[in-house]
Amino acid sequence: MSRLSVIVPTHNPHPVRLRRTLESLAAQSLDAQDWELIVVDNISEPRITREILPPALTANGRIVVEPRLGLSSARARGFRESTGDSIVLVDDDNVLGPDYLQRALTLLDTHPEIGLLGGKSIPEFERAPAAWQEEFFPLLALRDLGSAALISEPASRESVARRTYPPFAPIGAGMVLRRRAAEAWLARSEHNPLSDRRGRELSSGGDNDIVLCALEAGWRVAYFPDLSLTHLIPASRLAPDYLARLNRGIQKSWMQVLTLHDANPWAPLSASGALLRSAKAWFVHRPWTSPVARIRYAGARGHFEGRVPASS
Repeated sequence: MSRLSVIVPTHNPHPVRLRRTLESLAAQSLDAQDWELIVVDNISEPRITREILPPALTANGRIVVEPRLGLSSARARGFRESTGDSIVLVDDDNVLGPDYLQRALTLLDTHPEIGLLGGKSIPEFERAPAAWQEEFFPLLALRDLGSAALISEPASRESVARRTYPPFAPIGAGMVLRRRAAEAWLARSEHNPLSDRRGRELSSGGDNDIVLCALEAGWRVAYFPDLSLTHLIPASRLAPDYLARLNRGIQKSWMQVLTLHDANPWAPLSASGALLRSAKAWFVHRPWTSPVARIRYAGARGHFEGRVPASS
């Protein structure tokens, strides 16, 4: 058994970005005997093989296959295959700092009350963004919350139901978890995984779902600036059409995951009610006037759509 397991889910990855992710793991300061790597091939074409592993990872790295398409399903497969008491989730476009894993274990040892933690996600852009695109950096899982550690108050199911989702809760990129803190999420995902990043689908409630499950179980979550990774952003992810689709998917899935945890402060809507509000938002946001307006309008649509119960 390893002290720590690193899970890298991937579906049709970009070969250069995946190679940089794996090279950053091969360069970790943590002794290879203390951690394992599990790359989850989420039905990629062509299939992922061991040839992608750098030589330094061949002893502690392996490839497993998850046939159900979706990020949550792939993560759950990685959990089931792993042996570590602690887990680090790494996306296939994340380049971890060389001491990321060592710092993660140290922080968990130092803070036994914390179940989930994360840090900085600093962009490396393939093409320099325009000034107007900076508003939408959080959609791309980019964050720098400063130089001070942030730790949530003790939580419970009741406090989560009072809508106390910490704004600094860890994102999926580089998320560090205790296995015990993820047990409730893992048990439910076995039978009912969220529709989370399935192929070209841009929903993304899986990160929030993991956090909410841990909060309900009484764990605290935290941000530590000493943890830092580089997030590789291709030019295509700055395109207005992509950002509009992403904002719509994120806002819709955010409403759905809050409802799933009985923590949604917004009332449900009928399908016709969501349509009417979207029509009003068309005139409020004037999406035909600029890319910014179009992306904001797409987010408003997703917000309303996510409030429609699945049975409607």
